[in-house]
Amino acid sequence: MESDSITRIQVSVEAGAWSERLSGLERLCEATVAAVLAAEAETLSGPPEVSVLLTDDARIRELNRIWRDRDRATNVLSFPALDEDLPPAPPGEPVLLGDVVLAFETVEQEARDEGRPLSDHVAHLLVHGTLHLLGHDHEDPAEAEAMERREAGILAGLGVPDPYGGELAA
Repeated sequence: MESDSITRIQVSVEAGAWSERLSGLERLCEATVAAVLAAEAETLSGPPEVSVLLTDDARIRELNRIWRDRDRATNVLSFPALDEDLPPAPPGEPVLLGDVVLAFETVEQEARDEGRPLSDHVAHLLVHGTLHLLGHDHEDPAEAEAMERREAGILAGLGVPDPYGGELAA
């Protein structure tokens, strides 16, 4: 679905449990991804396009096995479309950022284990996954800390508590 006339955010629900457990699911996804894109707008050369797939553990396990050689379910996968070896899209042209995939059973269990509302955990994982599409990473401690601060700031703007338990500076 389009969130506005410039940014395109396509939300596909492949596993019915998502819609059964979260009302306003597509709006949540669109608003969350749009908040990340707005926070990172200076890094984009044109209107961004992002796809969100809400699936189940079996499907994400298959994707994880094929693309990451890890034969297990996970909460979120990001598939960036940007290629640093290719020239950027011309200014004003759409920029396909890639896909973010969430697995229902794993995400729901994590939310339950952490005592967090499912919607808050979904928002966190969408922020995390979308930041990966934009080139953010957490391979070393400094990158991880910077990415966590970025996530917490974006989530705060959405009214979602810091998933890392930190306090943001005013």
